[in-house]
Amino acid sequence: MARAERHIFADPGIGPLPRRAVGARLLQNGMVSSDDVLRALSGQRREAARLPDILRARGFVREGDLLSVQAQTWGVRVIDLATSLPDLRLIDAVGALTCLRYGLVPWRQVGDVTVVALSRPEDFPQIRPMLEATLGPVSIGLASEQAIVAAVHAWRGSSLALAAENRVPVTESCRTWPRLHRAPRAMAVLVAGFGLTLAAPVAVGLGVLALALLSLGLVVGLKLAAVAAALHAPKPALIPDMAADPPIVSIIVALYHEADIAARLVKRLARLDYPADLLDVILAVEAEDQVTLAALTRAELPPWMRVVTVPAGVVKTKPRALNHALNFARGAIIGIYDAEDAPDPAQLRKVVARFQLAGPEVACLQGILDYYNPRTNWLSRCFTIEYASWFRLILPGVARLGLAVPLGGTTLFFRRTVLEQLGGWDAYNVTEDADLGIRLARHGYRTELIATVTEEEANCRALPWVKQRSRWIKGYMMTWVVHMRAPRLLWRQLGPRAFFGFQVMFLGTIAQFLLAPLLLSFLVVPLGLAHPLLAVLPTWVVWAMMSVFVLTEVTNITVGIIGLRRTKHDLGLWWVATMCVYFPLASLAAYKALFEIATKPFFWDKTTHGLFDFTADKA
Repeated sequence: MARAERHIFADPGIGPLPRRAVGARLLQNGMVSSDDVLRALSGQRREAARLPDILRARGFVREGDLLSVQAQTWGVRVIDLATSLPDLRLIDAVGALTCLRYGLVPWRQVGDVTVVALSRPEDFPQIRPMLEATLGPVSIGLASEQAIVAAVHAWRGSSLALAAENRVPVTESCRTWPRLHRAPRAMAVLVAGFGLTLAAPVAVGLGVLALALLSLGLVVGLKLAAVAAALHAPKPALIPDMAADPPIVSIIVALYHEADIAARLVKRLARLDYPADLLDVILAVEAEDQVTLAALTRAELPPWMRVVTVPAGVVKTKPRALNHALNFARGAIIGIYDAEDAPDPAQLRKVVARFQLAGPEVACLQGILDYYNPRTNWLSRCFTIEYASWFRLILPGVARLGLAVPLGGTTLFFRRTVLEQLGGWDAYNVTEDADLGIRLARHGYRTELIATVTEEEANCRALPWVKQRSRWIKGYMMTWVVHMRAPRLLWRQLGPRAFFGFQVMFLGTIAQFLLAPLLLSFLVVPLGLAHPLLAVLPTWVVWAMMSVFVLTEVTNITVGIIGLRRTKHDLGLWWVATMCVYFPLASLAAYKALFEIATKPFFWDKTTHGLFDFTADKA
């Protein structure tokens, strides 16, 4: 039987065939037109893409027809992995991640030869030594990439989930974070703090007040330095169009319970002005999320967009989904969008052109985030002002000062090699973006801000806003603790200036949100009410405290006005003055975050999208 079957698979010594043979057979069989093949071949020469990928991406040929012709061209058999299951032991021998990376699955042994199903048979000469080192003599069959992925998932979904959860080295991950009842040192500190407060409430209150004022002063000082650096930066040079032979760009979008927005997302990403042959959009959807999967099926995805199901694991977070999807990405550049994003159509061309000009130390480009529903209500206006300040002034200033840039969660673009070197995202950190920005800096890489805008939906309902902000603050807490496990090492890796900046951006921000109620409590004094700490404070301290308060408000208003003027939004500047009511809302989120970090640190409090984004699709 082994001899009878062996002839239906390609000989192990097969060499590369002319790629145009596929196009010729498609023409002979009447499956494509001559004009379509000519356009695809023109794109292949210009963009260095594979002809089958071009035909598939442009919708010139059906997947089944292409698979049949490829089998004829290579003289191999099409293997139906759904009815003829692969050997689990062979998958384990090669490794599930290797199977996904190279688009293959070891099928079964025929005599002393192992038959391997490939989705890209032309790659066989390159991967053959690797396969034979593990499996011995090999022959090849053909299967679609979708069938190979489904087979590997069916057999080894749990191991893939585990790999996605543990890509980041344990020393730089928060996955060992214990619950409070399993952290005796933290419990001891809490008990001691509570006892000290009962024994000397005024002394503790003065100490906490000093910490609140110090952190406020440092945060305002850093904000002023960053804004000054941003305002004095030279006008950015125009980014030329990307050079010849642009790379494949893989875009990953993690979706979870996004049935209402899936179709709109497909429509928005379809506006991206980048060669379809070189655009690889991956929609990562949890395997249990049948609602979103069904919505994407109804959305009629273009050929360059595909769905990757994320197998169930210990945690259910966006970074875990991104890690899993990274195994399927074909691009040299990896981009990240959120479900509600509406990117500038020219964005990818700008990103590719900047990466082509930048040195290898520039590992990440962060785009500008803005909102397409700023006028929904007061909360959306404040959120718009906050983002205008953060992405158009503070972050560019932080980067210009040479500090570590805490990334935003979307419109991020990475060199794939660097992303894989660092282990991708920490699957357990609920602000995986900010954490990754610090890890990039620790390993000697830089993040640049790039002048391209992605619009998204402002979270403009009070309770969802608090939930979203609590997740961000919880992630900041995690990130600070994780990177401060070895402070001397962090000092050496970041350098003194960036180390100090990290403390202010993370620890200072956390302290501000947690201690803001104490500072706000002094507002009772103008109302004629007594404050227990005011009586024990020297007069000069009171005046210094008032000065810090005034400086803070003046800074926030000034930065808000400048940032808002750099947007296209014609919002009244007087809305900036109301930010003094907006920012204290984060204290509610901070205490929610503090409770969750002690009880359910890895819980991802998801933000609901698609409620106020209808204006984004009018253009």
